[in-house]
Amino acid sequence: MTPLTRDELKKMNEQQHEDFVLINVLAPSAFNKAHIRTSVNVPVDEDGFAERVESIAGDKDRKIVVYCASFDCDASEQAAEKLEAAGFTAVYDYEGGTRDWFAQRNAA
Repeated sequence: MTPLTRDELKKMNEQQHEDFVLINVLAPSAFNKAHIRTSVNVPVDEDGFAERVESIAGDKDRKIVVYCASFDCDASEQAAEKLEAAGFTAVYDYEGGTRDWFAQRNAA
């Protein structure tokens, strides 16, 4: 798992148009309150988490970026570990999560 900063994710998402899947790993209620525009919701505690991510990504070699609520939340780290254990080869963790993402947006 490779940690990502907000600026790195922003470049991937908005400037470089990289091919990756951005996954919010929180419960649907948290996702519905706030999420990064291009993300999909796959809760880390859902049965078949890795299989669902694979079906969205298409294969285990596609770049996957997971995130949760904030630096204090460990759900994205848990998700990244599950994906790596399932054989995913390019897993990134945006540790700042929605709080960090929208703090940057609100400060701009």
